[in-house]
Amino acid sequence: MTRQLIATAWSSAGDTSPMRAPATSPVPIADRVAAIADAGFDGMGLIADDLVAIRDDIGFAALRDLIADAGLVHVEIELLERWWIPRGEAGHTYDVRDLLFDAAEVLRPEMIKIGSENGPPTSDPTALAGPLHDLADQAVDHGTRVAIETMPFSAIATVPMGAEIVRATGHPAAGLLVDAWHVFRADTTLAELRACLTPEMIFGVELDDAAAHVVGTLFEDTVENRLLCGEGSFDLVGLVATLRDVGFDGPWGVEILAAGYRTLPVDQALTLAAESALTVL
Repeated sequence: MTRQLIATAWSSAGDTSPMRAPATSPVPIADRVAAIADAGFDGMGLIADDLVAIRDDIGFAALRDLIADAGLVHVEIELLERWWIPRGEAGHTYDVRDLLFDAAEVLRPEMIKIGSENGPPTSDPTALAGPLHDLADQAVDHGTRVAIETMPFSAIATVPMGAEIVRATGHPAAGLLVDAWHVFRADTTLAELRACLTPEMIFGVELDDAAAHVVGTLFEDTVENRLLCGEGSFDLVGLVATLRDVGFDGPWGVEILAAGYRTLPVDQALTLAAESALTVL
């Protein structure tokens, strides 16, 4: 069984948060890459704000070389929201789309993670299939794929809803990112996961944990209160077993977002995150 790990963007970002704008990591990118490799990870993720800072400093080619020299073999970048809004219309995100695709040309990420937008679940998920197909075509042109990360506080709220959109899209470069937090906080059962997923649509999985009860809003809980794998209430062993049965076997992302975690030295935080995920796997 595969035990390769990816340090997703927030796990290595240090003292920053999705609640900050910009949310750029204060950790120098060379130090960050080295800490990820030293903690035993096989890959890494970066958010758009980090990519802007890196582009304007050392450039994407130098980042690619840092990653390769550290022995990391998996790269993922994020997060594109409101991708169905045409360029130039109110709320469009083509500035982020263009940035992520420019980075993908050089970094060759295995996927670009895409979300939706905060708010109530969409009443017509399959209406997003056409825009997703177009986005997937563009991703292929830039050497990558796109993966929907469903979030219970967003328009694409559950993994079954995301799977419905991916099936309707019917594009090999459009798939899903399955995050344990978003699975269990959406009250999606393992049986429902097994019923809706197929091997080819699972582009990635992220492991994390949380207490039994939400603190604050769902958004506040997801960015402030996550726990290391195995320290909370989630059935992570069952989740991993279910996803393996469906046909996914890594690499496994580790995404720890928590007020206390982000204040730790990055090398220490990453070691804790990796060790906790390996215990579950």
